[in-house]
Amino acid sequence: MNNKLLLLITFLGMGFIAQAQFESRYEYIDRFKDIAMREMERTGIPASIKLGQGILESAGGTSTLARKANNHFGIKCHNDWNGKGYYLEDDDYDENGNLIKSCFRVYKNADASYVAHSEFLRDPKKRFRYGFLFNLDPFDYKAWARGLKRAGYATSPTYAEKLIRIIETYQLYRYDVAHTVVQVPDLEGGGTAAGGNINNFNISKINGVKVILARAGEQVSDVAVRSDTKTKCIIKFNDRLDDGSDRLQENTRVYLQRKRRNYRGRQKWHYVRKGETLFGISQLYGISLKHLYRRNRIKEGQQPATGERVKLKGWKVSVDNRPLLSKEVFTPDRPNTEGGNEEDFLFEEDPNEEEDFGNDFEIEIPNEGGSQGGNQTSTPMYHIVERGDTLYSIARRYNTRVETIMLLNNMNNTLLNVGQRLRVK
Repeated sequence: MNNKLLLLITFLGMGFIAQAQFESRYEYIDRFKDIAMREMERTGIPASIKLGQGILESAGGTSTLARKANNHFGIKCHNDWNGKGYYLEDDDYDENGNLIKSCFRVYKNADASYVAHSEFLRDPKKRFRYGFLFNLDPFDYKAWARGLKRAGYATSPTYAEKLIRIIETYQLYRYDVAHTVVQVPDLEGGGTAAGGNINNFNISKINGVKVILARAGEQVSDVAVRSDTKTKCIIKFNDRLDDGSDRLQENTRVYLQRKRRNYRGRQKWHYVRKGETLFGISQLYGISLKHLYRRNRIKEGQQPATGERVKLKGWKVSVDNRPLLSKEVFTPDRPNTEGGNEEDFLFEEDPNEEEDFGNDFEIEIPNEGGSQGGNQTSTPMYHIVERGDTLYSIARRYNTRVETIMLLNNMNNTLLNVGQRLRVK
């Protein structure tokens, strides 16, 4: 066979393998992004770090340890593990310097591995090693990556660089938005891991603004005492609180400083979910409600329709691009009644929603000339790529597949450019 032809076949084969791996990692991200975000909400560990480590440690879920032991983070048994173990050669040696098999923890399922990763990092017994991580900015994934390397999570000298590269390649920082930072608690009860007043560990920041989560049955005045903030200031900083006697649902976000005019994170738009209001969005991102109304050219009391996008920062939207309004009737927004349980509100999934990836890879191509036997025509639909968009996120938004978008646009890779015009249907 001609050497040039052989080289070309080899190159194409390598490209196919790389592309297949790239797509499989999007499947991995879609599978675990929700639990990563829930764990960020619960423990303060950035979702980008958790997803990035999961990809790095488990080779995107394809490693032997991930497949055989549901262990996606390479966590070893150690002396405090009472569960099953799976043995693999890693970096442990006997007294004679011979490589021996290491014991790794076996989990019931992959989700359990994600939760266990959080508990491993915030274990009070390991606070001397990992505790400093929880004082870092939760949106600074680079600091977290370097911190994990400094703490000795992995032996590779380039661990931080590898982790950062994965996070930036797949834009995992998009999943770090608007989540509460929770300081390291004492998992065995009785105060905090560091000792001292537990009240100090309940105050966190969203969008650079101090916020505290209400306890069940608390009044505004109770939160004021616990946070050492004047009641009148809390009422002023939080939309639609009347007085100190207002009772709050558990985990209601109570802002201890004035909310900002703009969102300071990377995210520019928020896509409205069913039942969501501008008040709820302002609570999620720590943005002033009145500025959300103004920026999106919506009159006070009106609400954007489900699926519309709300601008979080920058100039006002143009008149032609302002969100369509909802026809639903909403009850008056109040912090103690908005959306019920906040975690359910943030991460509720539609059980009827189809997966973007699966065993069926049949591609349906819109009929340019209209459907057969009728007068109905198919109108092409386009999307303008924005910062943070990926083919996967675009496919989910328009209820289509990555492969379909690639075929419609004659794409041979998944790379996108801001401002690029993509046909999606």
